[in-house]
Amino acid sequence: MDKLIVQGGRRLKGTVSVSGSKNAALPIIVAATILAEQPSTLRNIPDLMDLQTLCHVLEGLGARLQFESGTLSIEPIDQKTYQAPYDLVRKMRASIYVLGPLITKLGRAKVSFPGGCAIGPRPVDLHLKGLKALGATIEIEGGYILAKADQLIGTEIELKGTNGSSVGATANVMMAAVLAKGITTIRDAACEPEIVDLANFLNKMGAQVSGGGTATVTIHGVEELHGTNYAVIPDRIEAGTFMIAGAVTNGDIFINNAIPTHMEALAEKLCQIGVQLDWQEKGVHITTPNPLVPADVGTDVYPGFPTDMQAQIMGLMALTPGMSVITESIFPDRFMHVSELNRMGAKILIDGDSAVIHGVNSLSGAPVMASDLRAGAVLILAGMAAKGETVISRVYHIDRGYEKIEKKLTNIGADIVRQK
Repeated sequence: MDKLIVQGGRRLKGTVSVSGSKNAALPIIVAATILAEQPSTLRNIPDLMDLQTLCHVLEGLGARLQFESGTLSIEPIDQKTYQAPYDLVRKMRASIYVLGPLITKLGRAKVSFPGGCAIGPRPVDLHLKGLKALGATIEIEGGYILAKADQLIGTEIELKGTNGSSVGATANVMMAAVLAKGITTIRDAACEPEIVDLANFLNKMGAQVSGGGTATVTIHGVEELHGTNYAVIPDRIEAGTFMIAGAVTNGDIFINNAIPTHMEALAEKLCQIGVQLDWQEKGVHITTPNPLVPADVGTDVYPGFPTDMQAQIMGLMALTPGMSVITESIFPDRFMHVSELNRMGAKILIDGDSAVIHGVNSLSGAPVMASDLRAGAVLILAGMAAKGETVISRVYHIDRGYEKIEKKLTNIGADIVRQK
């Protein structure tokens, strides 16, 4: 396993570019591979472990995919194989995205229950609810989801869960509905930019999807979809991580490819804390000319504060004088990074679904362990701000969602070395 060795105390300065969005690319790759009749070319695709795993899943279904320098060329599935096996699907939760497209294209699917990071229970009940509403019959047997449907039929579907709308379920139902007969209306659909990107991509393939980015998405089923050429949006979570990297190191950095409308909740909170954001045509300039002040943060579904930025902003609050409270409403168990930050000298207490943070003057480098993707990101941020050396193990979690993050940060002044 690789480790990241971070020498703290370096001030970041320069320009860093944001890669394509992992969470947008995942369903788009699935749609291009399973739903289209002709090849597609996808651009701005990041080189990430999660996407590599998904490509292996799709190759197992009969597709041919070739990745080079951010471009993914896709030859669609051969319409024979409908099983996504456990040994691949267990590695990544987003493999569940193949379920809806397989049912609507082949009439059947056998997909293992998915795996992923350990940030608390994330059931697939809304995925199954939506597909059942479209007419699929679904059984659970031996750890697999077995689904069949001669023809999916459009209908009205309510997708609100106990923690709000579901991005994954919205995407899965959208992909299933594009080839269904009739009109499908999804109520309480997720509004994230990644859903808008998927809707735009499906429409470019010939689908008829309207309302992407709103709580009501309408899909008019079509007979078939064709291949296309498309570039996915930049990764707003990577951009947000770099914004906090600039703040936590008292840096002076420009983040290229950051889209302001995708990051309004985070930008508003950073401004409240005292970070200076200067939005320009191609990105945002980050500085911290004034002392930072504490603030309370509550995660919520989009356009609220993203749960995928909760760990990173906690790293900033850990070094901000005064008391801050972060409340996690999406994944209440998503606090495993707290113990690692406390090992570095932070003062953070867990109280139910909230973390109470008493800011300290400095952190100290220590050996720490990434428990999930975003927890790994905050440990890099904390290591860059800490005194001394921080050694981060289990960095494969980080590699799932950040493309060459140590190289990008090193290019703007960080001292981070990857060691086998």
